[in-house]
Amino acid sequence: MHHLAEAVVLSQSATIRLVTRLEDRGLLRRCLCPEDRRGIYTDVTEEGHTLLEAARPTHDAALEEALNSAEERPELAPLVAAVRELAPAPA
Repeated sequence: MHHLAEAVVLSQSATIRLVTRLEDRGLLRRCLCPEDRRGIYTDVTEEGHTLLEAARPTHDAALEEALNSAEERPELAPLVAAVRELAPAPA
């Protein structure tokens, strides 16, 4: 849970609330760490993966629009170029 909070840049309490909402919707589940029962992992459910795949085209289009807009600003163009270099090649 701690690593998830760091990855999504939320406080630990906000992350727990978010995880609870996603769990209530059936999009993920919590799993206890087998080595340390105090640790809690999250696992995306099949329904969560399905929703993620359905949302991906909208997300990608919004990101591309934001990058295109940022690229027009000279001070941001090098950053956009660096982000585009990090992107995986289309399948």
